Amino acid sequence: MISRYSKKLQDLEAKGRLRSLKPLGHDGPGIVNYHGRPLLNLSSNDYLGIGEDVLLRETFYQSQSSENADDFRLTAASSRLLAGDSQLAHDLEHDLASAYQSEAALLFNSGYHANIGILPALYGKGDLILSDKLNHASIHDALSLTRADHRRFHHCDYEQVRSLLIKYREQYDQVVIVTESVFSMDGDVADLQHLVELKEKFNAALYVDEAHGIGLYGQKGLGKVEEMGLLGHVDLLVGTFGKGLASIGAFVCCSSEIRNFLINHSRSFIFTTALPPVTLNWNRFVFLHMLGMEEERYHLQQISKQLRLQLQEKGIVTRGSTNIVPILIGEDSRALHQAEAMQQHGFLILPVRPPAVSEGSARFRLSLCANMQWQDLQALPELLAAMRGAKKSEK
Repeated sequence: MISRYSKKLQDLEAKGRLRSLKPLGHDGPGIVNYHGRPLLNLSSNDYLGIGEDVLLRETFYQSQSSENADDFRLTAASSRLLAGDSQLAHDLEHDLASAYQSEAALLFNSGYHANIGILPALYGKGDLILSDKLNHASIHDALSLTRADHRRFHHCDYEQVRSLLIKYREQYDQVVIVTESVFSMDGDVADLQHLVELKEKFNAALYVDEAHGIGLYGQKGLGKVEEMGLLGHVDLLVGTFGKGLASIGAFVCCSSEIRNFLINHSRSFIFTTALPPVTLNWNRFVFLHMLGMEEERYHLQQISKQLRLQLQEKGIVTRGSTNIVPILIGEDSRALHQAEAMQQHGFLILPVRPPAVSEGSARFRLSLCANMQWQDLQALPELLAAMRGAKKSEK
């Protein structure tokens, strides 16, 4: 007898949606080894190439000495509220708050932990959360955990946000608008200035998830909030170390009052083992290093623009304006087969399918990183155009 789980797995496979783990080796900057073949990794979030920077990693480990061996311990072995706190955590939070011109900052173990821990802690019965429909899954999960009412507005539709605020603001004690700065699947950008104006006009709060903006935008790489000159105007700014900063962990910049409230009410903060000292040490090291990576940010913007231009010249429609370049395909099985074909041509491209994106919008999510050169990418437009042409000939 086939179990209900086997049947569901078979259904996923039939739809082209069955996922599996893929162990990868590393053959150099931006290159992975997959099934014995070196491939350019276009599915990574190591946007600045920090994770593949051997010299930077060696510099970090050379800073270890017998005098500061505790800073390189591999476990905290407790939550921060018990015995897992350290001065390293407080130093990192101080650096983050200072850089972001914020009263305070608080660390979380991941971006997922941050989003599911902050929103349910701060907003409950009598409050309203307005969330962009294309926000990350962790934000959608947070909405299901909170007792607050919530409404999802059409992607970047700020006239709808205004209408919702006009209709509902006076019915609720607190209202918060939640958005990503750079949207992870479409590579487009929120109009943060517009949202700041709306939140100030209607006495609401603004929550911005900068997961895909940190490291890449602004003079110091603090994200789209910095680039748009809005530091100090966002009530809750969430960032991660797991993408452009090549580590693990997350943080929120907020008021001191909110920080203290989260320490006492955020379940994903309270009930988890703290990040180990070696990770805190690395996070502080790479954050301070990232502040000066202007050349890498500029280079990444240039190759991203060049790829988009070449794709447009080949008649390939894409979205957004960032280093995340989506190529819409449509059918799940077609995306799967074309991804396998791209791997045969030397590119690690993994298909993005529902539920990560909406039905009928399976795609490639080309993720460009600063340790890539244009010559690494220049064959892509022609290959993608050839596949597009093959699709038309099948009809």
